[in-house]
Parts: sequence; structure tokens; C-alpha cells
Amino acid sequence: MLATLMNTLDSTIANVALPHIQGSVSAAQDQITWVLTSYIIATAIMTPLSGWLSQKIGLKRMLLISVGGFTAASMLCGIATSLPEIVIYRLLQGIAGASLMPLSQATMLNIYPQRMIPRVMSIWSAAVILGPIIGPTLGGWITENLTWRWVFYINLPIGILAFLGIYTFMAHDEGGRERPFDFLGFGSIVMFVLGFQILLDRGPSQDWFQSKEIWIEAIIAAIGLWVFVIQTATSEHPFFHRDLAKDSNFVASTVFGFFVGALLFSTSALLPSFMQNLLGYSAMQSGVASVTRGVGSLISFLAIPWLVQKFGARLVLFVGVLLNIWAAWDMAQFDLSMTAEPIMIAGFIQGMGTGLMFAPLNTLGYATLDPRHRTEGTIVATMARSLGSSAGISVVQAMLIRDGAMAHQRLAERVTIGDPVLPSVLPKFMDPNTASGLQVLNGEITRQGMMVSYDNVFSWIALSVVLLAPLILLLKPAAGTPMEREVHAD
Repeated sequence: MLATLMNTLDSTIANVALPHIQGSVSAAQDQITWVLTSYIIATAIMTPLSGWLSQKIGLKRMLLISVGGFTAASMLCGIATSLPEIVIYRLLQGIAGASLMPLSQATMLNIYPQRMIPRVMSIWSAAVILGPIIGPTLGGWITENLTWRWVFYINLPIGILAFLGIYTFMAHDEGGRERPFDFLGFGSIVMFVLGFQILLDRGPSQDWFQSKEIWIEAIIAAIGLWVFVIQTATSEHPFFHRDLAKDSNFVASTVFGFFVGALLFSTSALLPSFMQNLLGYSAMQSGVASVTRGVGSLISFLAIPWLVQKFGARLVLFVGVLLNIWAAWDMAQFDLSMTAEPIMIAGFIQGMGTGLMFAPLNTLGYATLDPRHRTEGTIVATMARSLGSSAGISVVQAMLIRDGAMAHQRLAERVTIGDPVLPSVLPKFMDPNTASGLQVLNGEITRQGMMVSYDNVFSWIALSVVLLAPLILLLKPAAGTPMEREVHAD
């Protein structure tokens, strides 16, 4: 739990500090997203490999290597002096941290009986969500009073404590249970992930499929996915066990998790830049305004055991989807003259909705899965969420830039130089008949255009979550009560 907390804490702190990192390393808006997406790419690539490694060298040894590597990479991120350096160190951080959450979750599933899983997952998730609760505020305070570098240095004491705790208390596992390594399966999934992610990140600047580069990346991703599917279906020892694809609950929950990552986690990357670049908030103010999201999630996680027992996992999941639709629609009504209150309310609602989605997804996804495949299952589910998050961040950033430019063009068309009416309705410092006034007016038009763009993106997120809801029908509760299933298994 402590190792996973370090992982989630780092991601939320980095989001708040992103505008400061951007200025420090002189990066453009589309370039700075690599600080986020490079970490997610590395995580998506390393996550499947971590399952095989944990079976080969043992769960405890794998967690110790991951915690130690993540802590060391965090220190390197703190001393980075350029954008390439911080992107490389974030890649190393993602490689080391890829196994922290899935292997922690697999440990919880292994050491507790089925009847306790909903309660255990809620407690584990409640502890994990402390990262989003304290991350934005702590990140804002650190950025303003120290420097953005300390948002990475903060991992050192947590990482050292987690390392010592795992080393001291966790049971030793010799490993040696791995299947023969499927080099073709692993290489093809890495090929797919890299091609797909680079396509998303380079698409906006290369005019998408008008560019040969984007076509090449799309073909690479398609070939990688096709080879992986064929290899998994035909190989004697595929990289992921074929039984995972035979469990409809697991498949549906994994697909659901991918879209949850794509649609909802992308707002965590949008809101800090919105508050700091458009509303003029400081890092501390944006952190305080973001903390309600974590509070809402914590309340949901604490209520999940009772809610699932009373109403069932599917109904609770559906309520979580409804709350997320409500929150995204509220965000689509944001404007430049508002206070922080609408941001805090929408964040609280979305936090509650997200909290009501994760524990039921975990409960339903593993309710019918063979216990032998739990470690691999958590690996696949985590990879899907990570890839969804990476795709979501890239897509919404591309939409933001595109819609902002279009809105700027539409607004600028209404300004005519030499119009005698404009000077009488605009402040003097925005007089379009003067060079300085024209520059200030253009800046305000850009700001208004970006506000329109943010509202458009949040509207699309709300609509997409509506389309996600029917997937709940594919999730079936396991037959019998948890106690009956446990006795049957015994």
C-alpha cells in the first residue's frame, strides 16, 4: 500500500507542477506533455513484463527492485536540467514503477479470501487515494515555497520506508514458476504500444494522416497488434495466458478500465493548466482547488463495502458512471469569470464517481477469474488503464490545441481594424488601432478561444462516458454468495 501510494502521489504532484517545469526547461505546450506520457509509455511497456519477472524471480524481490528503482529515478528527475533529461528519467521512473500497483493488488487478492475482497479492495483503494488527496495541495505548496524539483525529491523518504517495510515484513518468494518467455508476443505488444502512443503525440503537429510519418506509425501499431493477437491465439506458451480472454467478466472490466483511463484521468492533466494558464491561479491555489477530487474518492471508497453488499457491484458502478457524466457536464460550463467553487464541486462529484467505479470493477473483474491467473490479470488490467490514460491525455491535448485555434479564428474574424465602434466598447489598452492595444486584444482573444476549447473537450468527455455505460451490462456477478464460492473452492 505504501509503495502504491508513492506511485499515485508522484503522478498528482507532477500534474500541479507541470506549468513550472515547462517554464524551467523552456518547453512548448505539446512538448511538456511528454513528461506525463513518457512515464505512461514506460509503464505500459514494462507492466506486462513485470508479471513474468515476478513469477521468475519472486514477488518480493520484484517489488524491492521496483521500489528501489522508482526512488532512484525520482532523485534523477529532481536534478534534471533539460526537457530530454527529465523525459528520460521519467521513462526510467515508469519502468521501475510499472509493477507497483498491479503486484500490490495481486498480493491483496492472494492473501485474503474471496468473501473479504470487496472490503480489502476498498481499504487498499482508500489508502492509495491519499495520493490524489494530498498530492495537489502538497505539490502546490512545494512548487511555490521550494521548487518543482522537490515534487520528485519527496519520494525519497517514502521509497526508503516502503523498501524497508517490504524487506522486513513480506514473506519470501523464490519464484521460478514462469512459462517459457514469448519473445515474439512481448516484442509485438511493445511495438503496438510505442507505435500507437507516438502516433497520438505526433499527430497534431504533423497534421495527422496527411503526414507519411503518422501513416508509418499507424502501420507499425497495427502490425504489432495483429502479430500479438495471432501469437496469443496460436502459440503453445503465449505471453499472456489465453484463459484471460475466455473470462467475459475480466475482458469487459478491462475494456471498461481502458476507457475510464482515457476519459476520466485526462481531466487530471487538463485542470491544472486550465487554472494556472487561463484563470491565473498559482500552483498552490490550483492544488487546493483540486483536493476535493481526492476527498470525494475517499468518501466513496469508505462507503463501497456497504454499498456493494446492499445494492450489488453493478448498480454501484452505474451510479459512479452517472456521477462522472454529471461532473464532466459541469466542467463544460466553466467560464473565465468564475470562482474556484465550481471547480471544487465538479472535482468532488467526479472523485466520488471515480471511487464508486474502481472497487466494483475490481470485484467484478476477478469474481470469476481462475486464481492462478490473478497476477497476470492485474498486469493486463493495469496496462489497459495506463494505455487508456496515455491515449486520453494525447487526444484531449490535440483536441484542445485544434479547437483553441479554430475558436481564435472565429473570434478574430469579428474584429476589424479601423472599426470606429470598437474603441468605444473596449478598454483603452485593447484599442485595435494601436500596436500595443492590438497585441493585448489578440492575447485576450486567444484566452477566450482556449476557454471555448476547454468547454468543448469537457463536453466530449461527458458524451463519451454516456456511451461507456452500456458496457456495464456485460459484467455479470459470480453465481452464489462469496462464502459459498469460498467453500466450493476449498
